[in-house]
Amino acid sequence: MESQYKPDHSRFMTLTDVCTALDVSSAIVYGLLRSGELPGIQVGPKKVWRIERSRFEEYITGQYALVRERIRHGEVE
Repeated sequence: MESQYKPDHSRFMTLTDVCTALDVSSAIVYGLLRSGELPGIQVGPKKVWRIERSRFEEYITGQYALVRERIRHGEVE
């Protein structure tokens, strides 16, 4: 599957874009979306996921902060 990831060219990212950017499986990204940890919207009759680029960047920033906190408390695996 070839990525359609286009950094900074559109407001929204596809599920594939996010998978590619994070280098993880779609199952992991679906889990993040369904839990609300990564904010996204579902669009159209097929309810395809779209993730606003700014929300994705906020998620990344939050993950860095979370890891720093875990390191500080000696909780990193």
